[in-house]
Amino acid sequence: MISFIEGKIIEKNPAFAVIEAGGIGYGLIISLNTYSKLEGKEKARLLVEQVYIRDDNPKVYGFTEEDERELFRKLISVSGVGGGSAILMLSSLSPVEISGAINTANVTLLKSIKGIGEKTAQRIVVDLKGKLGKHEGGISQILSPQYNKNKEEALMALVMLGFNKAAAEKAIEKAVKQQGLSTENVEVLVKAALKNI
Repeated sequence: MISFIEGKIIEKNPAFAVIEAGGIGYGLIISLNTYSKLEGKEKARLLVEQVYIRDDNPKVYGFTEEDERELFRKLISVSGVGGGSAILMLSSLSPVEISGAINTANVTLLKSIKGIGEKTAQRIVVDLKGKLGKHEGGISQILSPQYNKNKEEALMALVMLGFNKAAAEKAIEKAVKQQGLSTENVEVLVKAALKNI
């Protein structure tokens, strides 16, 4: 079992990263929170979690911080929440927001995440309320103008999360127009777009 991978960042986008270690490129599914912490870095140490859907087909997830990996582990322990749903939750809300929603039984916030229905949100609260530590490192970022590259990365992230490209483009545009968002921060842009899909 692999606990972490440390090496050069070969490729990264808001949903996936490739880290070269020992001459091997490891592909890891990542959340937007992890992606934002990799910005501007050439090397990284990612904590690893392997999820087996079938015996021969593991999905490998990477996290920059232990609290996010631990929250991921707890989320996938809930019946009906797989690795894809858990990573989508961690891409939609910060670990602080998710923990807060669970500990205060805020089912409305949890079911606002694409793919999480009312029953699943309630199950998450019932199974995990009171079992989560205080996750630190919330997201509070100020937006300023930047390039359309971020819009493209946000689109790529949504497509990699399984959304239709046309629907993802519309959601991004809607987020920019409705909420007055700039395209400076990919993470904020994707989170806002997820609410519109």
